[in-house]
Amino acid sequence: MSSISIKNIRKEFPSKSFSKNKIIALDNVSFDVGEGEIFGLLGPNGAGKTTLIKILLGITYPTEGEAKLFDKDIKDVRSKKFVGYLPENHKFPGYMKGEQVLHYFGMLSGMKNKDVKKKTDEFLKLVEMDKWRKTKIKKYSKGMMQRLGLAQSMLNDPKLIFLDEPTDGVDPIGRKQIRDVLLNLKSLGKTIFLNSHLLSEIELICDRVAILNQGQLIKEGSVYDITTSSNSYNFVTSEISDDVVNTLLNNFKATLNSKTNFTCIVNNLKDLNDIIDFLRTKNVLIENVSKEKNSLESMFINLIEQTKN
Repeated sequence: MSSISIKNIRKEFPSKSFSKNKIIALDNVSFDVGEGEIFGLLGPNGAGKTTLIKILLGITYPTEGEAKLFDKDIKDVRSKKFVGYLPENHKFPGYMKGEQVLHYFGMLSGMKNKDVKKKTDEFLKLVEMDKWRKTKIKKYSKGMMQRLGLAQSMLNDPKLIFLDEPTDGVDPIGRKQIRDVLLNLKSLGKTIFLNSHLLSEIELICDRVAILNQGQLIKEGSVYDITTSSNSYNFVTSEISDDVVNTLLNNFKATLNSKTNFTCIVNNLKDLNDIIDFLRTKNVLIENVSKEKNSLESMFINLIEQTKN
């Protein structure tokens, strides 16, 4: 069973002018999110990410299509019992203390008082905020607010956690700690739906991603498949002689990076093995052969630029 199932979602908003034209926020978007995976939602500003999250949370409803959480329609309030949510730029009352905030949200979600206290102790330690539990929110830094918000989203032990920019304002060490927390949650079988502009963070932690642009889904798949070139291979070898270099450049259309590193674009596995066989006949030792990998950020930028044309 999927944690999230989205089929042909379309969301229209009325135009602010007197025109009969509609604003299309989402246009025929479909994908599934499996249980126990970390899924990243990407896209430039105005792509439709926030609208999609609001639909999944039941804050707004699609014009067309259907969305389900744990095989229940988003209109079914029973699905909300299994959901945690950390919104972007969340605010807590400045006069409250950290532990009071968690107690308030725990009771609001219908938890028993003893369970709220137990989970408050557990999650404040998990996000390393235990020593600030009696400090008023108005004294918290942005990073501390993010950690407390993350604890709040986990308080009711949800199966599915929506996180909107969870590492915003957090220093590199703090981001690493949050990544570790999310990976630990994944190991416990939790599903995490992550929206972030920090693509390097997404690349490090997500199993799969979906990329939206102008309301349309333009790419969806595993991070590995999306960032790995299908026909470009990188070779690391022992030092290559000049005559071998010339053959690689002229016959195999290689790109030389150094005397021990080059890249080749091949059409099929036979071409790849021809290069390997040639290197062996020249007594070149092969240390590593791997598919070329682009960063998620560069791939994302290229995709968005292509859709502009």
